[in-house]
Amino acid sequence: MINKKRSAAVLIGLLAATVMTGPAPALADEETPVEPPKVELVLDVSGSMRAKDIDGRSRISVAQQAFNEVVDALPEETQLGIRVLGATYQGKDKKLGCLDTQQIVPVGPVDRVQAKAAVATLRPTGFTPVGLALRSAAQDLGTGTTARRIVLITDGEDTCAPPDPCEVARELAAQGTKLVVDTLGLAPDEKVRRQLLCIAGATGGTYTAAQSADELTSRIKQLVDRAKDTYTAAPAVVAGKSACDDAPLLGPGVYSDREAFSEHRWYRVPVRPGQELRASVSMALDRPVNRDYGVLLRATATDGRELVRGVDAGSGRTDVVSAGLRWSASEKQADGVPPTSNATTAVPATTVCLVVSNAFAPRPGTQATPGMPVELTVDVVASSPAPAAPDLGRGWVLLVLLTVAGLLTGLVTGLLTRWWVATWREN
Repeated sequence: MINKKRSAAVLIGLLAATVMTGPAPALADEETPVEPPKVELVLDVSGSMRAKDIDGRSRISVAQQAFNEVVDALPEETQLGIRVLGATYQGKDKKLGCLDTQQIVPVGPVDRVQAKAAVATLRPTGFTPVGLALRSAAQDLGTGTTARRIVLITDGEDTCAPPDPCEVARELAAQGTKLVVDTLGLAPDEKVRRQLLCIAGATGGTYTAAQSADELTSRIKQLVDRAKDTYTAAPAVVAGKSACDDAPLLGPGVYSDREAFSEHRWYRVPVRPGQELRASVSMALDRPVNRDYGVLLRATATDGRELVRGVDAGSGRTDVVSAGLRWSASEKQADGVPPTSNATTAVPATTVCLVVSNAFAPRPGTQATPGMPVELTVDVVASSPAPAAPDLGRGWVLLVLLTVAGLLTGLVTGLLTRWWVATWREN
C-alpha cells in the first residue's frame, strides 16, 4: 500500500514538472559515433588524362602512383572505396559515354593488393561525367550518423551536364547528410578551377591545384587522414519557420537548415533563470552572390522584443559568414519571470526566439534553390555574471579622482621646471 502511494506521488510529481517546464526540446544526436571513417576516391580517367604535363609524366600515371602510396599509408580504421569515371567506354556516342562511371573498389576495409591492381589497369578513355560520378559516390558511401568524405581528382570540367556537378553538390548538401567533397585539380584551367571550387564550397570541402606528383600524393594522404578528424555526428536537420509561434523547439546541439535569399527563419530555445544561452550561426557561400551581404542572428522575446543581436558581414572575400550571441536569463526576463539562483528548480523556462536573417542577393543567373546552407549551434549553460565594477558614484568619484590627479601632475611638473631653470641659470 505504501509503495503504491509513493508511486502515485512520483507520477504526480513528474506530471507537474512536465506541465511547468513545457514540452521537451529537440536535441541533436549526442551519441558517440560507432561507425568507422568512410572515404571514397573518385578518379577522372577520361581521355585528357593522357596529357604528359606533370613532371614529364602523364596525368594518369601520376594519379596511379599517388593512389598506390595512399593505399599503403591508409589508417587501419578508415574504410576506403574507389570510383572512376570515363574509364571504359571508347566510343563517340556521348549519351553512352556520359553514363561511364564504375566503383572498382567497394567502400570497406581495404585489400591493398586488390586496390592497387584495380588502379594499375586504368587507361584514359572517355568522357567526363563528374556530376553523375559524385551522385553515385554519395550512394556508395551510404547514410549514417558520421561524416563521409569524397576526394575528387580530375583534370577537366564536366563534359556531360546535366547533371551539373555543382548542382549535384548542392543537392547532396541539402539532403542533410554530413558529406564533404574535397577537389583536386590536375590542370591549370580557370573553368575547371571555378567548377571545383563550387563543388567544394557547396559541401564545406576544399579545393587544391596539384602541379606535381609529390603535391598530389601528399594532399590525398592529408585528406584521407582528415576523415578521422571529421568523424563526428552529423548535425540534426531542422526546418525553421517564418514566425516564432510554430518554430521548432531546440535544445543544446548542432543543427543544419537551408535559408533562401533575404529570408528570416525562426527557432525556439527554452532558457531557465540562472542559465545563459549561447548561439552561433554560419552560412556558406556556395554560389555566386553580390559583394555586399551580411548575416544577422537575433534573440527576441515571444512578444517580439529584441534581447540581443550578433551580426557579421563580408565583402566577397570569405566563403563562410558567421554571427554569434550570448544572453543570460538571470539578467533580463523575456516573460517577466523573476531570476533565481537555483537553475535546477522546476520553474517555467523562458522561451527565447532565435532569428536567422541574411542579406544575400544572387548574381544574374544564380540558382535560388535550394537555399543557402545554414549551421546553427545552440548551447545553454549556467550563467556566469560579469564581476562587479567599482562603484564610482555615477561618475562623481571618477571626476574627483581625475581632478586631483591633474592638480598633482601640474604641481609636480611646475616644481621640476623651476628646479631645472634655477640649475640652468647657475651653470
